[in-house]
Amino acid sequence: MSLDFLQVSQQVKQFGEKAALHQQDLQARMAETRQALAEHAFEIEPLRLKVKEVVRNFDPSLRCAVPVSEALDAHYPLPPVGPHGTLVAADGSQIFTDRHAEVEYCLVNTGTIWMRYGSTEAPVTSIQSELIYTEQLEGMSDDRLSLQRDLAERTRLAEVASQLEPPVITLSDGPLELWTTTLAEGHVAGEFKRSLDEYIHVLHQLFELNVTTAGYVDKPGADLVVQLLEVAQAGPGELADLRKFHRFKGVTDKELFADTLGAGERSAVFAIQSRSSRPYQEELGLHFFYLNVGKVGRPTLARVEIPRWVMDDQEMLDNLQVALVSQCAMIGARPYPYLLHRAHETAVVSMEDKEQVTQMIVQELHRRGLEAAGTSAKQYHKDVSGTRKRYGA
Repeated sequence: MSLDFLQVSQQVKQFGEKAALHQQDLQARMAETRQALAEHAFEIEPLRLKVKEVVRNFDPSLRCAVPVSEALDAHYPLPPVGPHGTLVAADGSQIFTDRHAEVEYCLVNTGTIWMRYGSTEAPVTSIQSELIYTEQLEGMSDDRLSLQRDLAERTRLAEVASQLEPPVITLSDGPLELWTTTLAEGHVAGEFKRSLDEYIHVLHQLFELNVTTAGYVDKPGADLVVQLLEVAQAGPGELADLRKFHRFKGVTDKELFADTLGAGERSAVFAIQSRSSRPYQEELGLHFFYLNVGKVGRPTLARVEIPRWVMDDQEMLDNLQVALVSQCAMIGARPYPYLLHRAHETAVVSMEDKEQVTQMIVQELHRRGLEAAGTSAKQYHKDVSGTRKRYGA
């Protein structure tokens, strides 16, 4: 037996008791947050100025939503048109380097799929696999490889979009922003800057192609709008140290908008105020909205991140809203964009795939009279004992 279930069961009971108390407190704060949303709904310019004041005078690292032109509690129904154009989705997977393995290498796998609305043709899929080895492995961390995977996804979207007849919508899973803390702040910050510059170039390409591009965040846990409401509620003496001013602590944007947005509706579009969003200037400025992709009585909220050029084009915005709701309706009880799901299926790397690549490398080394390093003693005993059941265990 690997767990002391008696100890765990006692802690589970304590967990339940604390969860019930936490839920009561959260409901009270939720009511206050919704009231604040209504009170400050039309204070668009005053709130924009107040956020700027905080960033300029007190906290340059403030991360929150910024109103643009729509009321904070605005909600927009599904436009009465069908989606049109071509939808392209990309997702990536990877094999992380493993110093205990028989040979050391990494791999980035990018799956792309696209379909044209109104066409009888089946969706088209594409796979790009990049093996990373020898001197390319120097300094290769998990974060660094994940950054390469994200950049490969975005680059592939631009490549495919450039070959398609407009209008085109591109989707990636997760935030539109390219970001990883350890690389941006660590000793390889220069490499992150180079990757970021490449990504900015990709976004410029999508802008010049007039492509509607978006990042889809499933089950969002951010509190960007809630943070904005805390800024709105803070008095002059509290603005100086907003990190200690948590009037709505624990409330997320998803919970805030769950009762506001009807099925298919989107929220107002907000800009993102953060230190990491500064490289995205002018038409690339990062924005987002919340979208209820669920059904009546069963809300499912996603955060959709878009650049400013999409926000500024009402037809793009409407088409994106309709396309995402349509895509999510194809999945069933757990709404998620169908094409993103297919892109993930196309890109995913299984344990069997990893083992096959490893053996291909070992055989190639043997063919050239070279020896593989061999597995570590730790890995050997894990394999013999059968404790390694899945990739990454």
